[in-house]
Amino acid sequence: MKRRVRVLIIDDSASVRQTLTDILSADPGIEVLAAASDPFVAAKRIQQEVPDVITLDVEMPRMDGITFLRKLMAQRPIPVVMCSSLTENGSQTLIEAMEAGAIDIILKPKVGTRAFLLESSVRICDAVKAAARADLSLVPRAGRPALASRSAPTAKLSADAMLPPPIVRASLTQEAMARTTEMIVCIGASTGGTESLRLVLEALPHDCPGVVIVQHMPEHFTAAFARRLDGLCAVDVKEAEDGDTVRRGRVLIAPGNRHTLLRRSGARYYVEVKDGPLVSRHRPSVDVLFRSAARYAGANAMGIIMTGMGDDGAQGLKEMQTAGAHTIAQDEATSVVFGMPREAILLGAADKVVPLQQIASQILLARRW
Repeated sequence: MKRRVRVLIIDDSASVRQTLTDILSADPGIEVLAAASDPFVAAKRIQQEVPDVITLDVEMPRMDGITFLRKLMAQRPIPVVMCSSLTENGSQTLIEAMEAGAIDIILKPKVGTRAFLLESSVRICDAVKAAARADLSLVPRAGRPALASRSAPTAKLSADAMLPPPIVRASLTQEAMARTTEMIVCIGASTGGTESLRLVLEALPHDCPGVVIVQHMPEHFTAAFARRLDGLCAVDVKEAEDGDTVRRGRVLIAPGNRHTLLRRSGARYYVEVKDGPLVSRHRPSVDVLFRSAARYAGANAMGIIMTGMGDDGAQGLKEMQTAGAHTIAQDEATSVVFGMPREAILLGAADKVVPLQQIASQILLARRW
């Protein structure tokens, strides 16, 4: 029998501790070792038994979660899922959590916390299981691992919920468009993706092909993430807004809790940012972005699927491949969680499987297509 994932919950709210305990204990693949009210109590518990995953509150009276996380990752690295309130200020704090080595994030509102967490139960259990599978050797102690999307219900919708499947046409008009339209790159990532994306984007020159990214991440946090990358990279990085043009030297990151689709007007590509149901248990969804690229860019596009838990993006990457796009999957050795790339590879959707360090050079090849 497969061993259950052992979890230590750290939160100063008794209500949150009990709710998380109830949610995680209800999953047959998870065991709650203990629930601690602060890091000092937790440290004593860890001395008795080391958990597989820790869920960690940010704001606590005796020691804040970021300080404890830094100490933990320096002394005894354990996969950590941060538990944070959904606020603009919280987004800046959780950028620090990413840098300190957090694997994922669970959101909790200031009010109605129990109800919100119960609605997010599938998402919470998925986050814990993904963290347990994370390769901590690929998470720098001062790294920026991935953030997650909002709650995921049991029902799992496909990209059909947002737009119909691509229609592959072979007309003279399309062939002419393929010769005159700029190449664009679409990237999908989840757990472990924020650090991996940073490494890719830092290696791109200012005139690289336009890039659109779906990184599973909660609302409010994508703007802070984009601003941070913009300060580190030669390319311009921004959170995508409805109508933004996809152009050389620009990277658009899908806003949390909004789907982002690629569109085309003549030879111009732009993005549409819109509401909609969760697709593949995510909003934004990689499948939605990739399907839109298959429909409107076809052979003018490159699709890249990177580290992450689950299968979001696998089917969409296959559709891009069928439409003539060049498709790439990150390899297992460099993926923090080899879930999304593996599913795409098993589906036969990846033309190439490459390590993280080669993804930027693959993107630059798009300029010579």
